[in-house]
Amino acid sequence: MRRLTAMLLMFALTSCGGGGGATPETHVTPPPPKPATTRKSIALTCGATKMQLPAMPAGLERAGTFRRLGSLTRRLDVKGVTWRQNDEQVYVGVVCGVRTAEQFATLVARSALTAYKGRPALRWNTRTGLRNFMWLERPGTAVYIGATPGLAGQIRQIAAGVTPSPAP
Repeated sequence: MRRLTAMLLMFALTSCGGGGGATPETHVTPPPPKPATTRKSIALTCGATKMQLPAMPAGLERAGTFRRLGSLTRRLDVKGVTWRQNDEQVYVGVVCGVRTAEQFATLVARSALTAYKGRPALRWNTRTGLRNFMWLERPGTAVYIGATPGLAGQIRQIAAGVTPSPAP
């Protein structure tokens, strides 16, 4: 019975204007919040090849750069960016100079050779627990992603977002 009375009262007030002829109250909707992953676009280059990095998952803050990968069996040019969330880190970079799949396959000792998007790829873990993944994007350019155990689940998502920039 109370529901019926409440509904009748609501209809009566809305049909009469409810406010004695006053203009209806306007509700302003605030603009939607900006996504947490907005940032300047980052691209890493190997010669003429430019690799566009995706927006990092929310909560990660840029923490610096790196120029060396200790796991490599040869000295190659490395360019990378580090992100951090508390004690966890993500590393994304390019390794320049590997020309063939055969060279790439021997680039990291004790790694597992796999494929990623039809290209040769390597997976390995370091003694410190860092999970590593690298694939040969083009002759001369390999893409590297490493993550501490707490962020290792993000490697696949980050890899999917890395794209080569169109050639000029």
